[in-house]
Amino acid sequence: MSYLMYLRKSRADKEAEARGEGETLARHEQILSELAAKMDLPIGATYKEIVSGETISSRPKMQQLLIEVMQGQWDGVLVMEIERLARGDTKDQGTVAEAFKFSNTKIITPIKTYDPLNEYDEEYFEFNLFMSRREYKTINRRIQRGRVAAFQDGWYIAGTAPYGYEKIKRKGDKGYTLDIVDNEAQVVRMIYDLYTHGELQDDGSYLRFGSYQIKDRLNDLHIQSRSGSTWSAATIIDILRNPAYAGYQRWSWRKVQKKLVGGNIVESRPKNDDCPKVKGRFEAIITDEQFELAQKIREGKPTPIRSTNALQNPLSGLVYCEKCGTLMTRQPSNTKDHYPVLRCPNSKCTNISAPLYLIEQKLIEGLAEWADEYELNWPKKDWEDTEISTATYQHSVDSMQGKLDTITKQLSAAYDLLEQGIYTLQIFQERRSTLENQKEETETELQRLNRELEISQARARAKREFLPTIRHIVDTYWTIDDVFVKNTMLKEVLEKVDYLKTERNKKGGRGNANFSIYFYPRVPKF
Repeated sequence: MSYLMYLRKSRADKEAEARGEGETLARHEQILSELAAKMDLPIGATYKEIVSGETISSRPKMQQLLIEVMQGQWDGVLVMEIERLARGDTKDQGTVAEAFKFSNTKIITPIKTYDPLNEYDEEYFEFNLFMSRREYKTINRRIQRGRVAAFQDGWYIAGTAPYGYEKIKRKGDKGYTLDIVDNEAQVVRMIYDLYTHGELQDDGSYLRFGSYQIKDRLNDLHIQSRSGSTWSAATIIDILRNPAYAGYQRWSWRKVQKKLVGGNIVESRPKNDDCPKVKGRFEAIITDEQFELAQKIREGKPTPIRSTNALQNPLSGLVYCEKCGTLMTRQPSNTKDHYPVLRCPNSKCTNISAPLYLIEQKLIEGLAEWADEYELNWPKKDWEDTEISTATYQHSVDSMQGKLDTITKQLSAAYDLLEQGIYTLQIFQERRSTLENQKEETETELQRLNRELEISQARARAKREFLPTIRHIVDTYWTIDDVFVKNTMLKEVLEKVDYLKTERNKKGGRGNANFSIYFYPRVPKF
């Protein structure tokens, strides 16, 4: 008989902690431990849910609990209240109810023990789950009404402050507001100035910057983002489209949308610039006019349209720039042939692009040469006898493990003989010393044999699986039209590929492979 203790915080618990009522999980664990001791219930494990989630899918410990309950691992689960198990939708509640009912697992609370095979307990259990869900919806509606009211009143309700501000709550205020962080605000003003007005040139004209040029300027000036990392173009765009810098706050800018795709619920958070906005109770960093100008410029830029979502790069996710370490990307060439090239997307990197087909060709040729060299590096006897040597080493490991088990039992028996008075202390010490020396020698030899076994197994895998896979790729690669299949095949045998090209091809020399590639095979380690 073994029981599981499940602990989870609710929103009310967090509010109680804020009032100084102590740490919730610790209090609940003490109460349930006292209950278990009183009922003489052995606790086999304790699961603490430290994440807040409405559904089972967002609570990993609850998922683990349900799996183990369905497998019949526990005789019962101790929990403070039925509501701690499920507050999700009808589907989640049904999952919980069925798991406990069909596995005949009891639910023990400080108030009542629920037997899933008892008809009245089952009805009471399902009723409690229903009321828990109803209570959750009522509380959630009240909270959302409060958030909407605070938003409309100008209080800042988002979790974190945007770059350039800090979130504060002054004494006597009902809600939070924002204070300007001077050094960050200067960076925000510079971003908007470069984007909307530009930088004065020697000829008296102004050159406007795009998001990529702005992020390069900030990184060149060694200005760190709030996270301490380098700036990205996406971060610049988010700053340019955030109305907080003009003194406004937005509601439901990235509202969660749920769709049923292939029988699964998929969540997305699309950006919606037409969401409701109100004037906030904080000072603006830029003017309304500059913010509106930035939106007109941003919306006036063409959005890249992909003609297809299908994978077009057979080397996707594999080839890295040897100079800067950036993952290289496919791009159509600007020549009249429009053949695709592989290029480093880092605008500061000087690595030169090359035709994609040429890199593919050299990679396949390199794989063929590597496979031959890899096989030649082994002595012929080792190559031919891999399966035999693996079986031999496995037998030796099993034999040595058996010897170690015997010595361990003999050592334990020596202690028993000492306690029974059959061994004198001197005889016991001599016997123990001998056995411990034998044990140490046996353990050392067992480690050596295990290492040899791992090497032999790796060689067997290479002979049986890895090299045949590489040779299959080399033989069939150019007969396959599906780019995704090609990419999958290469990722099966390659960790990554480093690419370097320092000199441009001369006119008419497109087929000159004056670049170097170094690939890292997923060869079995030994």
